[in-house]
Amino acid sequence: MGTSIDGLASGLNTTSMIDAQMAVEALPQQQLQSKVTSDQSMINALNSLNTRVTVLNSLATSISAPGATNLFTATTNNPAVTATASTTATTGSIDVTVTQLASTKVGVTEALTTWPTDASGNPAHLTLVDKSGKATEITPASTSLDDVVKAVNAAAGGATAVKVPAGNGTYRLQLTSSTSGAAGDFQAYQGTAADVTAGTATDLFAAPTAAIVKPAADAQAVLYAGTAAQQTITSSNNTFSEILPGVSVTATAVSSSPVTVTVASDTAGITKKASDLVSSVNDLLGYIATSSAVSTTTSAAGVASAQGGIFTGNSSVRGISDAVTEAVVAPVNGKSPSEYGIVIEKDGTFTFDSGKFASAMAADPAGTQSALSQIATRVASAATNASDPVSGSIPQLIKGQQSEVTDLTSQIADWDVRLADRRASLKAVYTNMEVLLGGLKSQASWLTGQISALSSSSSSSSSSGN
Repeated sequence: MGTSIDGLASGLNTTSMIDAQMAVEALPQQQLQSKVTSDQSMINALNSLNTRVTVLNSLATSISAPGATNLFTATTNNPAVTATASTTATTGSIDVTVTQLASTKVGVTEALTTWPTDASGNPAHLTLVDKSGKATEITPASTSLDDVVKAVNAAAGGATAVKVPAGNGTYRLQLTSSTSGAAGDFQAYQGTAADVTAGTATDLFAAPTAAIVKPAADAQAVLYAGTAAQQTITSSNNTFSEILPGVSVTATAVSSSPVTVTVASDTAGITKKASDLVSSVNDLLGYIATSSAVSTTTSAAGVASAQGGIFTGNSSVRGISDAVTEAVVAPVNGKSPSEYGIVIEKDGTFTFDSGKFASAMAADPAGTQSALSQIATRVASAATNASDPVSGSIPQLIKGQQSEVTDLTSQIADWDVRLADRRASLKAVYTNMEVLLGGLKSQASWLTGQISALSSSSSSSSSSGN
């Protein structure tokens, strides 16, 4: 508003007069500000739209990926044996008997107080030899068993060590293979790698009170037990891969009788994918419909007026809605999506009949999965066209709005300068007017005084003459 210059000479409320004139002068700037607010609302709405399209795109892309609808369940009739199926599996069943679980090798040395020394009086070397014959020579820092444990664990020679109390101040070194199964087998010797090669090293597990507590062994399972086709399969970690194509079986205990592994289509899982796709499509279409709806209001005087939504009349947004709708309703292999439970309603949204979809899965699993994959592929394509960061219609609309906001903001800033200059000019005009009026008032007062003096002098002269 600035400092008040209300006239002392004129008696006018010049501040109010300037404010009133500036209010008129500022109308173009206010229109620009209103446009910026409108554009920002559009940008926010487009960002919300783009988020929904991106979510739909991600979901549809995942469903349309190769094998994504090839979902299977793998079950067994024994809780100690579990099965999992990948998208490469096929329906079927097989019997398997788990006869042995995998184990890691565990060996202990005889009871020791300290680690022995070699002929030179230094701590004796320790050599680990793994299943492949690779020798890892280890040199402890001292004869302390703790130093031996540290050296073994730092060497990564295929086994780890721990010191176990053996009574009367003695300890055993317990060595455990780093990996399970027969491939994790190892040997431990007191002596250098050269001593091992020469056959002069001491086998740590061969001492009278040493022992191999648990040998390294693969898990074993038998297929077609008791038949001419009986087959033994092995695993180093209790999980048998590819029992059937794409099917793995994991055992936590041996089985006394054959365990039946059954693989079936995961109808519930595939149905959920279809349901999620329809829900995401409805979320997008519903948002567009709500933001494009025209609302009618009635004033207190009874006058009705209509106001469009933020997307009303936006052909680009309408085009997105049409493209997604068409992607869902278009026939698949000559069949309507309604045959798979995907039905379009009068309001443009879709309903999903899970029972009908499940029936289609039961009648034709491969065809139904293919149909869902094709619909998802079309939806993903429509969503990509709308939301692609470079060429998508929504990002292009957002960029256009942002560019306009930038330009309008610059124009508003120019108007700030222009209006400030105009206010200063008006203040100067009214200030000069007050100065001029003040001078005129002073002159008027002087003239009034002079005229009054002349009148008094004239009256005095007339009296004296008489």
